[in-house]
Amino acid sequence: MDDQETVKAQALRLVTARFPHALGAMLGGSAAQGRATPTSDLDVAVLLPDSDTSRREVVRHDGRLAELFLHTVGDVPKFFEWDRARRRGTVLFIYDQGLPLTDPHGHVARTCELARAVLAAGPVPLTPAEWEHGRYVLTCYMDDLVDTPPADRYEQLSLADHTLREAVHLVTAYHGAWTGIGKWLPRRLLSADPTRGKALLEGHQVVAERADPAPLATAVQQVLDLLGGPLREGYTQHWPT
Repeated sequence: MDDQETVKAQALRLVTARFPHALGAMLGGSAAQGRATPTSDLDVAVLLPDSDTSRREVVRHDGRLAELFLHTVGDVPKFFEWDRARRRGTVLFIYDQGLPLTDPHGHVARTCELARAVLAAGPVPLTPAEWEHGRYVLTCYMDDLVDTPPADRYEQLSLADHTLREAVHLVTAYHGAWTGIGKWLPRRLLSADPTRGKALLEGHQVVAERADPAPLATAVQQVLDLLGGPLREGYTQHWPT
């Protein structure tokens, strides 16, 4: 693991060099949690004056890749609502759990307070139509996974991945919890529901290691039971008009 202070200093040099007009910045992700490796990228949120533009940039600085979340002060509230609607809260968590790099005028402190209020409100709940669609999709993935012979490994593994992602989407929504992608998918899942989350992740692992879909299908069935059971015949989706 990289030394946290070393990574903080590296991130601050990046902000100072590229955004001398910045109103503040936060370091998030693995680096802020002391889990960064020498090849980890840096997640940095930068506050800009309203004369600038909000955007996302990926750069390399001092030989290290960095993902920059750049927002003007005026854009922050509406961006936080957009981040909440996605139910992942990527930038919200940077301001909630990250490490301040610079905050000469208190803008970062105020943004952190707003982020914590939005996180406390939780992600936007699913609508009845979204719940029904999720149940139907997860049921389809589960059925296809069970029906796919182990010899069709490419298809089986693809189905296992889609099944897990859809199950995580529904489990986290059921608990009113934030979801995630990539390495944050298992972290958010286990935080929201340790028991069902472990069953889903271990079932997915068994598919990968032993080509056996039964444990994952059992775990998915338990998720569906929370939501009214599998949904097959009788499902209707109305197209937007």
